[in-house]
Amino acid sequence: MRFKIQLMFSLRNVPQRLKSPLVAALTAVTLAGCGSAIPFVETTGSIHRSAAHPPNSAFTGPFPHDFPIQGIDVSKYQGDIDWAQVKASGVQFAYMKATEGGDHVDEKFQQNWKGAKAAGVARGAYHFVHWCRPWREEMRNFKQVVAVERDALPPVLDVEATPESKTCKRRLERGPAVAEIREMLREMERHYGRKPVIYTTVDFYEHILNPSELEEYPIWIRSVKYSPHVKYGSRNWHFWQFQSDAKIPGIVGNVDRNAFKGDHKQWLAFMGMEDLDKPRDLPVKTAGTSQVLLPF
Repeated sequence: MRFKIQLMFSLRNVPQRLKSPLVAALTAVTLAGCGSAIPFVETTGSIHRSAAHPPNSAFTGPFPHDFPIQGIDVSKYQGDIDWAQVKASGVQFAYMKATEGGDHVDEKFQQNWKGAKAAGVARGAYHFVHWCRPWREEMRNFKQVVAVERDALPPVLDVEATPESKTCKRRLERGPAVAEIREMLREMERHYGRKPVIYTTVDFYEHILNPSELEEYPIWIRSVKYSPHVKYGSRNWHFWQFQSDAKIPGIVGNVDRNAFKGDHKQWLAFMGMEDLDKPRDLPVKTAGTSQVLLPF
């Protein structure tokens, strides 16, 4: 507001024919100085922007653009997705909600699952934990909906506090919660032959997982206000959800953006397309063969 008043005052004696271009030029300079001249997602359709600014000015490094493998996560709330446009924008992977609790299935899951594969976007499924259902029921629900597919990303277990739930008022305690999570992760790994990923939020991590609970599993952290180390300390993360209001071609409305912590070779290894020096003990068997996966 202050800039606008001073600008108009200083232009009172400028000829009218010169005012418009001069105002435009000065405004562009000012916005660039504020770091908002270039949006994080280019309107031209690229998920990668040309300027090195993070989506949040509070990030102090590492920054999301430091990581070459970028993706999104979706659910029914993103509606009908044009996966060809999503792929063309530079999105390299997508995790999509499959199930919640013991009986809920995301209504867009099958559509997203097939659409992403057809477009060539690496995709994986996640289960949202409902803390008032037995863990076996939850895993049964997920296994019934998500098929075992060779080209799918490792499954994800989404663990969050749900204080606003109308159907579950359980107060979580670290010991019992960790025990249940461990059982679900073991069942996922047994069924899919891949070490699953834990998705979590800052508050859940601080109360249940901090600093080293279940650290044998890859972790996907949500941190849209700060760089990961601010809230997660030295915990080694594997995925970083760094933005919740991104605009991606092919998706109407906002969508979450994520970065994979690793380079292209590590990404191929995570997907099971390249062996590592230290293979896991658990192989994935497909059509009479076995493939060694990475111990991320």
